Amino acid sequence: MKKYLLASVAALGIVAAGAASAADLPSRKGPVAAPVYVPVFTWTGFYIGANAGYGWGNVNSNGFNNIGNLDGFVGGGQVGYNYQIGQFVVGAEADIQGADLSTGGNFFGASVKTEYFGTVRARLGVAFDRFMPYITGGWAYGNVKTSIPGIGFSSDRTHTGGWALGGGLEYAFTNNLIAGVEYLYVDLGDKNVTTLAGTGKVGTDFSVVRARLSYKF
Repeated sequence: MKKYLLASVAALGIVAAGAASAADLPSRKGPVAAPVYVPVFTWTGFYIGANAGYGWGNVNSNGFNNIGNLDGFVGGGQVGYNYQIGQFVVGAEADIQGADLSTGGNFFGASVKTEYFGTVRARLGVAFDRFMPYITGGWAYGNVKTSIPGIGFSSDRTHTGGWALGGGLEYAFTNNLIAGVEYLYVDLGDKNVTTLAGTGKVGTDFSVVRARLSYKF
């Protein structure tokens, strides 16, 4: 029994010595790879893009017969800058639109047409990562071409006192490509039209719904 105990103690000593020697050997594990961090998307930056959509609205006349409503295609481009502060995004945008907004002619042949308009607006949005709803508003300008046959004439004047208000949704498919949809209400104000019967006012306001695609630098 004594010999058996001595043999067991000796065996345990050999195992312990082997474990200690193995602990002193250099590790064969490879270097630990550094973690890869995906950059967080930011809305901050300049952008430029194009848009297209449909417009419809009213012609308000004072002193003339009812001219009618106008509608038609709109399309153009936009340029702007966004700056993200936490979850909020503030920015400014300018756009110029070609338009085919026309009333056609009424019973008396009178008509109103807007061939172009543009806006300069502030924007305020709330970012949910790559998705951003926003509101926008600012100055609007454009031409209102009026035709009052018989007692008047055609006039083409740019309005500088109008305004625009609206909102939209945008989604960044990549770090550079941003698509969205936008609604704008545009009021180009009133213009004076002089006829043989006197002077009257013609005002134009309309709504626009348009799809947009922008490239962010």
